Amino acid sequence: MIKLRLLALASALALSLAAGPPAPALAQPAPAAAEAEWPGLPPGAVEEYAVMRDGTRLAANVFRPAGKGPWPVILSRTPYLKDGRRTEQNPDPAEGLAKQAKRYTDAGYVYVLQDVRGKGRSQGFYAAFENDIEDGYDSVEWAAAQPWSNGKVGMTGGSALGITANSAAMANPPHLVAAYVVVAPADRLSYSYPGGVLKEKDTIGWLRQQGTSEEQLDRVRQRALDDVSWNRVAMTTNRKYIDIPIFNVGGWYDIFNGGTVDNFQWLQNHGAPGARGNQKLLMGPFGHGQLSGDLEYPGNDRIGLAGDQEIRWFDHWLKGADNGIMDEPPVSYFMMASARKGALSPKNRMVAAANWPPAHREVRYYLSESRTLTTRAPTDAEEKVSYRFDPAKPVETFGGANLTFERGPMDQRAIGQRQDYLRFQTPVLEKDVAIAGPVKMELWAATDGPDTDFVVKLVDVYPDGYEALVLDAPVRTRFRTGRMPGEVRMMTPGAPEKLEIDLWPTALTFEKGHRIAVHVTSSNAPRFEVNPNTGEAPGAAKLKPRVALNTVYLDASRPSAIVLPVVYPDDVK
Repeated sequence: MIKLRLLALASALALSLAAGPPAPALAQPAPAAAEAEWPGLPPGAVEEYAVMRDGTRLAANVFRPAGKGPWPVILSRTPYLKDGRRTEQNPDPAEGLAKQAKRYTDAGYVYVLQDVRGKGRSQGFYAAFENDIEDGYDSVEWAAAQPWSNGKVGMTGGSALGITANSAAMANPPHLVAAYVVVAPADRLSYSYPGGVLKEKDTIGWLRQQGTSEEQLDRVRQRALDDVSWNRVAMTTNRKYIDIPIFNVGGWYDIFNGGTVDNFQWLQNHGAPGARGNQKLLMGPFGHGQLSGDLEYPGNDRIGLAGDQEIRWFDHWLKGADNGIMDEPPVSYFMMASARKGALSPKNRMVAAANWPPAHREVRYYLSESRTLTTRAPTDAEEKVSYRFDPAKPVETFGGANLTFERGPMDQRAIGQRQDYLRFQTPVLEKDVAIAGPVKMELWAATDGPDTDFVVKLVDVYPDGYEALVLDAPVRTRFRTGRMPGEVRMMTPGAPEKLEIDLWPTALTFEKGHRIAVHVTSSNAPRFEVNPNTGEAPGAAKLKPRVALNTVYLDASRPSAIVLPVVYPDDVK
């Protein structure tokens, strides 16, 4: 354990942009840097400052329990302002922040909410998640050294706060004991550019909301390739240094669905000694915000499903409470089913599992020329279907794992009938088909130019025709063999190739009377950036976009199929 700590510390120091040892972490007076119209401190908060290794001072609100300490500490690091921001919709942000803090102080913890570098009352330049490994390490060690702390620190938070928690865990600070991470990715590259395609509205839109300049956004548009700057802060590169228990919470329609599951899987089964076997996973039927459309899962949001598990988690690891949480199954996931508003199927339920994914068998549903979906492999010597993909007329987004706009299992019938939108579906199901695990698409396809995109959707078709989106994902053909510079290959015009598309995991029962459907197209805007089909580098297009002739193959030697993780009824009781 000591050896692992020293290795992690060496790694964290090597990653630092500043030379020399960390600066002493002491409380400091407020810096001059602060955002305009500061609303003031929430009730019960004391503002304190931690000095980072390069001398930058980061501001935090410290909420202490009643009585005499010292106490264990729960730390959150946020780009969303520790004091909140007054808006028309939220004229008094202090009330919500004080309520959030009270949950922890009532349980006997000091709660520390810190502005990340360059945000709110903290000094420095804000670069989203670029400094959070080093700053996370220094902030944990600062919190552990304060007179109100007993030296045991946990980290908590969702979304951006979950990313900062994972970042600190990768630095492996000696006094970080456990974390509770809600909806966080594995690698930002994979989630900013799934399949090599920029998530235009969410990635660019979120960064713009954070004050990122247009010049910087232009650079983001050009960062589809894998490189050292992505890997410096990536979980897949650095999670080998994590040696703490982490409770991961995610949603099947969340923007970080796959990352939540992947982080749990790796740490639980392959992590360092303190992490391996000590992870938890909870997956629910929610998104990164309220679901849109005509389906709902009332009472099954992340707060309703998690209940008091966060406090129980920290009570066990930070206080040594024998509360039984580690005797419970490592995995709890929500098996979704029919969910029309006011008519929730009783087959919607929570399922416990010893690991992820649960036992399943891969079943291929093949696309056919008759637009059906069948488990029988094709036998024809040559079958294919072609369409013209015009970048000037992209397919519109309706739902999905979105952040800044409508999300969830929305009705794909809104897209209408288009020659560039191919629908394949099974006959009406005579019995339930339950899936739980990773979903992928094996698509044999060709294009008449150097580069194009293919987009695949898994859809649950209700008896009345409602096309509920389950999963969707793209692939940019130039990245079909990898994202490293040497792996980029343009297509040979007219030559079919097998494209594998990761649609992420899910758990869903396609109920009797429904149909399983797969939709194939080449755009999904504004969710994904539209490919101009010219072969130019991302973010540097200057040529006029061209109309591509794209072809999907459906024959014996080139069978296109979606691979579903089908579970047996006994596995999902």
